[in-house]
Order: sequence, then structure tokens, then C-alpha cells
Amino acid sequence: MDYHAGEYDVVVIGAGHAGIEAALASARLGKQTLLITTNLDSVGNMPCNPSIGGTAKGQLVREIDALGGEMGRAADACGIQFRMLNRGKGPAVHSPRAQADRAAYKQYMKSVLEHCPHLRLRQDEAVDVETEDGAVCAVHCRGGARFQTRAVVVCTGTFLNGRIFIGEHSQASGPDGLAAACQLTGSLERLGLRFRRFKTGTPARVDARSIDFSQLEVQQGDQPPQPFSFDGEEEALYNDAVCYLTYTNTNTHEVIRRALARSPLYTGEIRGVGPRYCPSIEDKIVRFSTKERHQVFIEPCGKNSGEMYLQGLSTSLPEDVQLEFLRTIPGLQHVEIMRPGYAIEYDCLDPTQLEASLAVRGVAGLYAAGQICGTSGYEEAAGQGWLAGVNAARFLDGEEPVVLDRSDGYLGTLIDDIVTKGTNEPYRMMTSRSEYRLLLRQDNADQRLMPLGYRVGLVSKERLERMEEDYRQTAVEIERLSHTAAKGPALAKLLEERGSALVANGILLADLLRRPEISYDCLAPVDPERPPLSGKVREQVEIQIKYQGYIQREQRQVEEHKRLEERQLPPDLDYLHMETLRLEARQKLDQMRPRSLGQAARISGVSPSDIGALMILLAQRGGEQ
Repeated sequence: MDYHAGEYDVVVIGAGHAGIEAALASARLGKQTLLITTNLDSVGNMPCNPSIGGTAKGQLVREIDALGGEMGRAADACGIQFRMLNRGKGPAVHSPRAQADRAAYKQYMKSVLEHCPHLRLRQDEAVDVETEDGAVCAVHCRGGARFQTRAVVVCTGTFLNGRIFIGEHSQASGPDGLAAACQLTGSLERLGLRFRRFKTGTPARVDARSIDFSQLEVQQGDQPPQPFSFDGEEEALYNDAVCYLTYTNTNTHEVIRRALARSPLYTGEIRGVGPRYCPSIEDKIVRFSTKERHQVFIEPCGKNSGEMYLQGLSTSLPEDVQLEFLRTIPGLQHVEIMRPGYAIEYDCLDPTQLEASLAVRGVAGLYAAGQICGTSGYEEAAGQGWLAGVNAARFLDGEEPVVLDRSDGYLGTLIDDIVTKGTNEPYRMMTSRSEYRLLLRQDNADQRLMPLGYRVGLVSKERLERMEEDYRQTAVEIERLSHTAAKGPALAKLLEERGSALVANGILLADLLRRPEISYDCLAPVDPERPPLSGKVREQVEIQIKYQGYIQREQRQVEEHKRLEERQLPPDLDYLHMETLRLEARQKLDQMRPRSLGQAARISGVSPSDIGALMILLAQRGGEQ
């Protein structure tokens, strides 16, 4: 028998990385928010690699921080090793990454949630979303509690009908042996939502005492480390953890090949689609059969933990095979498994059923975020959670939703990709997915997105003004360098030391800085009048001067892109009767209901000729009105 357990403005289902950001955003905007999770001790759990950031993902975390989210601050507080990836390449692909203390991260996030005004936590399993007249009105839990609400954000991760696989063994389960959520999918299907099965996996965790570290390559953190949060301080970061690198070999691969008949990936037991860019080790051996070795990163699960994570060895092979192939790897000859690797299948939505606000079409007040939307990764989930939580709150206030453009950030690109194109596999953010990655760098996420966070109400005026002062100083310094020349013996010495071409007379400091071998800091001997500037400002000055031409070119591309985005499409267009469009285009446009001509152009199955015909039809329609 259900009973009335309370009334909330917003109910968030699931307390993983998406649910945390959704609940915090909603509550911090003043909405009475309830966060329901099946296990309060697993809030913010990291069932896969205990790390935050990485290539493209680090950009997402800095964007979340600039928007007023929590993940960046949590990474700074709980990180144990910090690195900036891709330093050997240009700034467009520099990506921060932190190895995190898994237990500390969960404790940090649970504490933040417990002390957030307007937010309540509840351990229970949500089994039904109730609607009335096409709008959300309540959430029912397994224990009989009915919570009345007008907005629901579903952030169920990999728990929906979750099933784990370890060789011939499988069972209904969420990640890390937590209980699966087996009833909510049916409730959402009754609302008309379409689901599919995806799959992901994780490697074994092993006992650090059983590893011979003398055979491994050592990987230290960066010195000095760089915080994730724009408010972070490098002095406060713990950066002493050590990671290691080793490799598989032909013996490893032979053990795996012999056991493929026992792999649920190849016996047909696993039917869900796995991530292309993070395959299991058995999948790597089959797909890249000529490759003689694969990297294995051995990473600590916490500052005081004895568990080590074997990144690169995700597997669903039987436990005995896992132990056998692990012991062929240098440094792991006597390794002991603490937790075997496993694959997990789960239900997720076709994300083309979502608006760019992450609202579910046809069900007022219902939102989705995270792996239920077909994405993978903690960072992708957290960014979606922020947006869904903000838009659930704005829905209740009758305000227009926040919609991020592709040119606003990686988060805008991610959401546009999944809701416009859909995805046939777990979607992972990569720098190559953005056509504007030189503009959407990790270092300038504050300039790009902090004003939006302020307008929404999640960034303080003081924080915004600090950011604006940094970029004011940047502009002033760029102007000074553009009108200040270096010359004389000091210049000649600098050019000789840096192996740079000599100049007969003086040279503008800005022109000197454009040379690849010259950095802003090394200009000090020829620039005695330089003002004292923070590391943040110095970095911005150097990037903006060195890449000025490329940045301006991308800005022109963004302007062209926005012209198409500004051509809004009326919501009542009858695409099915537009006979000048191809049949596939008519069907896709009718199903997707794009908000703009730009979004229409990105829909799979809509050709440039269809867009041209649509522009003509819109012009004719405008002339008739």
C-alpha cells in the first residue's frame, strides 16, 4: 500500500555523478529537492577507474566548475595525483586528469549533499514515475513511499535491469555488487520511451602487496600540479601518489585467445553494445590481432588503499583466466586478485527522445541525464546532470530552458550530438568531436561559461568579477606587448639561447612571442617593464598571441554556425507534407522536431539539398504570413 511520504519540487533518481550535480543544481536554485538512491553509502561511487578528467573529459570538468557545479572542487579535494595530458601538443588538446581517492570522493560528495540547503537524501528504490495529463506528478518507491512532485530527473547510470557477466556466470546486479533497479524501465516504457541495451566493463582490482613494482615504469604527477577548479590552489593539492606502466605480451594474448570460447562477449551471452573507444582486453586481442602488446596502467584506488586498478584490462573472462593472463604481465607474475573484472549490461534511452534541455519529449517535467542517455563516463554524466537539474528548476518557474550550443563548450557538443544524431554505442567525449576545440580549451572554460553560471544563479558575483579581472589584465598585457619592442644585446642573447633566428634591429614582443621556441616567461630579460601577473594571466597572454590567427579563423566559423542556429524552426511545421524534401528527411525531421536550421542540418539522413529546400519553404512561408 503506497502512502504519501512528502512533496518536493524536484525528485532526482540516482546519486551517481549525474544525480549529484542535478540535485545540487536544483537545490542551490532554491527548489525543495529529494535525491533517491538505492544505497546511501555509494553516493558518488567510482565503479570504474577512480580518476576524474582525461582527454576531453578534463575540459568537461572545468566547464562544470565554471558553471557552478561540484565535480572540479571534489577532484581537487580528493585527488592524489594530478597531470596535464597532451602537453607535447597544442593547447587545444591539453586535458587535466586527477587520480582520485575513491573512498574520499564518496565521503566528500555525500557530505556536500547532506549539508546542502533545500536538499534531502533518501535510501530507497524508485520504481514508478506517475503522470497526470501528460505531466509528472509523483514518484513511487519500492517500500511504498509516494513523493509528490512536478519535476523528475532520472540519473540511473548502469543500474536499470543491470546484469553482470564474469565468464560463464551472470546475475542481476548493479556495479560493484550493488542491487540492480529492475522495475523503473517498465514504468518509463509505459510513458512511451524507447530503450536499448548497452554494455560496459571494468578490469580486476589487485592487491598492491602482490605486485613487483621494480619491473614497472613509474609515472609521477606534474610539478606543480594544476587544480581543476578555477578557485583551486595548487598548494592545497595532494600530489604524492605514484602510478605505473607495464605492457601485455604475446603470452598474455595467447592465454586470452585460448579462452575466447568462455567469454560471454563471444558466446552471445552479452547482447548489449559496448564502447568502441574503451574495449575489453579480449576485444583488443581480436580486433588488433597484429599488435604485440597493449599498455596497462596500474593506479592506486586511494591514498591508503591496498587495491590497484589495472586500466586497459577491462574484461568479462572467467576468474581463472583473468588470473592466468594477468600473471604473464611483467610486474604481475605473482599478482592476487581482490575483485575480478566484469562486464555489465544495462537499459538506456534512445537519446533522440530528448530535447537539447534534456527534457523528455511528451512528458512535461521529466528529464534524464548520464548513462541512461547513452553516454559513458563520470564527466559526461556530471555535465548532463548539471544541465538537467538547472532546467528542471527553470521549468517549475516557467522560465526558458538553458540550451548550450556546440560553440559554447564540450558539454554543448556532447548534448547536441546525442539528441540530434543519437548514438549506437556508449558515447564518449573526445577532442575530435568538437569542430571548435581551439576555442573550447580547458584553460578558458571560465571565460566561456562563468557568465552563464552567474545568470542562472549558481556562480557568485565575486567569482565572476575575479574571472573578468583576469581577462581584463590579459587584454591589457596583449596590447602592451603589441606596442613594445625588444632590442640590443639582451635580445641577441635570448635568441641565441633559444635557438631562434636573429633580427637585425628590434622586434615587437608580441611578434617575438609568436615564435614556437619563445615563451612568455622567457621574455623577462628583454622586457624589464612587465607588470607582475598571475600564472593564469600569463598563460592566457601566451596562448592568445601564439594562436591568434587560428583562433580568429575558428571565431569566423562560429559566426557562420550561429547564423544557421539563429534560424529558428517553428514547432508546428508539417514536415511530412513537404514534398520537396526527400522521404527520409521528412520522417527524420518530423521525429526530431529540430529547434533550428543548424540542428536540422546535423540530423543523420538530412542532406544539404534538403536544407536548401527547407530554406526555400521557410522563405515562402514567411512571405505568406
